[in-house]
Amino acid sequence: MPLALRNDVNRPILPPVPRGPASRRSPLRILFVHGDPADTRQCLRELKRAHCKFSAQAVSTPEELIKHLDSKHYDVVLAKYPLRRWQGQQVLEVLGERERSIPLIFLTDRIKQELVTELVTEGAADCVDRDHIGHLPVAIRRALSENKLREERDQSEKKLRHSEARYRALVGNLTYGICRCDGEGKFLDVNQALVTMLGYTSRKELVAAHHVSEILCNTSNRERLLGLSQEKDGADGGVRLEIDWKRKDGTPLKVRLSGRQASTAGEKDSYEIIVEDITQQRKLEDHLRHQAAKDPLTGLSNYRHLVEILDSEIKRSERTGREFALLFLDLDGLKKINDRFGHVVGSQALCRLADVLCNSCRNMDTAARFGGDEFAVILPETGEVPANLVAGRICDNLARDGRKPKLSVSIGVAIYPKDGEKIDTLMGAADVAVYAMKARAHGREGNIQMTTRKISPKQRLVARRARVS
Repeated sequence: MPLALRNDVNRPILPPVPRGPASRRSPLRILFVHGDPADTRQCLRELKRAHCKFSAQAVSTPEELIKHLDSKHYDVVLAKYPLRRWQGQQVLEVLGERERSIPLIFLTDRIKQELVTELVTEGAADCVDRDHIGHLPVAIRRALSENKLREERDQSEKKLRHSEARYRALVGNLTYGICRCDGEGKFLDVNQALVTMLGYTSRKELVAAHHVSEILCNTSNRERLLGLSQEKDGADGGVRLEIDWKRKDGTPLKVRLSGRQASTAGEKDSYEIIVEDITQQRKLEDHLRHQAAKDPLTGLSNYRHLVEILDSEIKRSERTGREFALLFLDLDGLKKINDRFGHVVGSQALCRLADVLCNSCRNMDTAARFGGDEFAVILPETGEVPANLVAGRICDNLARDGRKPKLSVSIGVAIYPKDGEKIDTLMGAADVAVYAMKARAHGREGNIQMTTRKISPKQRLVARRARVS
């Protein structure tokens, strides 16, 4: 059923939400999955404040959800959690059966961080607390951005597979470099494509070089080049040899080589090698991997990368027996900054905290932004005392950064394995520590404290209410 919305006035301007992927002029198509019209209207008001052009429909049963997904195109699905009369994660299951990926954002009501982690792990793009529904436009923007990156990655992989098939089939295509060399790696002949690829002026000049000598003189590389190695790479099980070369002017070049032995009369151990320039492909892959692991505003690691690093640190600590620390940070008063100075200054405040984290940590540490004003730092091989020293240094550096408005941060510390041996329990302990500090500092603006003390669920609820108010 289509949904309407009245114009809101005298509201602060929020960052714009991206529109549909098909065209920048097309509206964002939203499908709501719940039966509460009031919640739907509240969400649409926030999108209206963000100046988002959208169209929205709502369903309340699994049958209606499947029918709408089969008949129309949607950019994002917003679902209430939990849903009455729905079995388990039925919305995730239905969307998982779609050929096209559609981001799903759950609208929750103060659920535990462990459950949020579980929902994201199972495929949800994000979870937005209905008491903080103002984060919805940002969550949608992030979900659409990450979905677009995944689509670009899939397209890149298809192009790579197509390129590999083409390079095997079109050996004589002049877009590929071809050379013939002896057993010591000395060029006997080269084609013009290889001359151009390596930046030489003539075939004669290139023949004088010895680009493949280090390959043919190395037994392992020679076997891989000729397809004799037992190592298998890629989904097709083929053997690949990728190496770094340099052009004549010294600029780096990433190439993929394939060869065969082709001895002729009067020549002993000669080889024919096909050279493919994959420099741009690898740059694109590195760029996509970087974007998929980074927060677009601050450049810090995002939530998914944070979880991956935590998993790696837990496995390493299990081997070494050494503890490590997890810091959760919450930028104080971000809403007040946004209301008073505008969202540009608010975004700058988040970047200021990100800069302080980078300058206050070691190269081996990992700083991440996993929520609107929520950050984390992983400190490998660090106990409780040095972790609190790092937390104090972060607070001091932020307070003395010399910029306005003056910022403060709340920090909670959790130590592995004392405060948790699994990702969710460790993150939960750090989250509890932050809320405990918030509860004590509530009403005393600018008071900065660190804590590792655990509190009860009842105390945590009090801290959450204090934070909201």
